[in-house]
Amino acid sequence: MSKHFPCDKCGACCKQVNLSKATSSLDRGDGTCRHLDTKTNLCVIFNERPDICRVAWQYKHNYADLCSWIEFVNLNIDACKELKANIEKQP
Repeated sequence: MSKHFPCDKCGACCKQVNLSKATSSLDRGDGTCRHLDTKTNLCVIFNERPDICRVAWQYKHNYADLCSWIEFVNLNIDACKELKANIEKQP
């Protein structure tokens, strides 16, 4: 079983960190993560990113007893779809 999350690097989650208590401390003041390069949609501190931004880490430490890896990935993909839809609605 691979612990790789199929991220397409759209940046939708990083552009809405204000929506969650777990990520709100990363907000640069406009809802976007202060570590996001908005030109590339890539994290400028990827190798040192917080644990909340590490999908496999979150699964192992917080969700492995609750669901399978595949279920967890699918839940995260659903969340990604919602975040992308939020971005598309913005002016």
